[in-house]
Parts: sequence; C-alpha cells; structure tokens
Amino acid sequence: MEYNTAQKKLALPEYGRHVHLMVQHAVHINNREERNFAARSIIGVMGNLQPHLRDIPDFKHKLWDHLFIISDFKLDIDSPYPVPTPEKLMERPNTIPYSQGHIRQRHYGKILVDMIREAAKIEDLEARRLLVQLIANQMKKTYVAWNRSEVSNEQILRDIWDISDGKIDIEPDSIRILDTPDNSRENQPVRNQRTKKKRIAGGERK
Repeated sequence: MEYNTAQKKLALPEYGRHVHLMVQHAVHINNREERNFAARSIIGVMGNLQPHLRDIPDFKHKLWDHLFIISDFKLDIDSPYPVPTPEKLMERPNTIPYSQGHIRQRHYGKILVDMIREAAKIEDLEARRLLVQLIANQMKKTYVAWNRSEVSNEQILRDIWDISDGKIDIEPDSIRILDTPDNSRENQPVRNQRTKKKRIAGGERK
C-alpha cells in the first residue's frame, strides 16, 4: 500500500489526489482535441468539488487557473481565458499606502480626530455644540475601552480643544456627557469559586 505522505505533494490539496492524477493524464494525451476535451471534463469535476467558487465573480476563470497550476503549467490546451504564468501568479500585490499623519491622542483613533477638525469648521454654533456633544460621548467610550480607567469630562473637553488647535472651546456645563462604567480591573468584583458553588448547592453558609 502506498501512503499519501510518501507521494508527491499536491499543488492544490482541496481538489484531492484523483483530480491531480486526471490532470497529469491529460498532460500526456498526444491528441490536442482529446486533450481539450479532457481538460473541459476535469473543469466540470473541479467545479462540483468546489461549489463555493460559484459565488465568486469569474469562478470559471479561477477554475481554469487552478487547472494550469495543478498541471505545473505543462498543460497545452485551448483555454477560454489567458493562460497564467508562474511569474504572474507569484507576483506580489502593490503596497497599500497608509496614512502616516501624526495623532497626538492615538487612543481616540483617526476618525474621531478628523471629526473634531471638521466640527471646528462649522460656523453654526448650535450645530457645532450638538456635534461636539456626540463626539465627546464617543471619545469617552473609546478612552475607557483602551485605557481601562475612568476619565473626567473636563479632560475630554481639553482633548477636544487640543485636537482642534484651540478652535473648539466649550464649557462643561454646555453639553451633556454621559457617565461610563469604570472598566478598571481593580474595581471589578472577584467572586470566590467555593462560595459560588455553595450558593448553587442551596444557599450561602452564614
């Protein structure tokens, strides 16, 4: 008996060894017409084995690319799509440029910082106040989530003033900032597991 571990490594294991053997057989078919027929038949089998690919745009194109990969690019057939090359498939994608803008209060995130700077441009004072109130509440939630500690409303407003370069200067009494629970680990109750078991069994011993 020949074990799979002793055989050649599969190029695309998700299709199984039988499909790989079928492709290897098609590579050695001398008649081109028969070779094309065999390739189309294998594509049908591959499509049935990978039904999730049907949800992907141009899934048949992907199947044909997989066929050439399995054949180690040795299959000479009339493909309905451009024949891929190893160099093209191994080509690294372009680097995605990321914003390198400096953020003094990183825990708030770039979106909140941008919102504050846009709010500073609003000339309608009432509209600006309402927007700043929404931003301040979100800032407080974000601060607690990242720092695991409470923060005063005055500190939030100071950060807004700092981020806006002094353009937004609002008194604490002019907006409503909701209280957030203290998420610090020091203030979280720790229950004794033995006590918890006694409660479940029928009450706590006094």
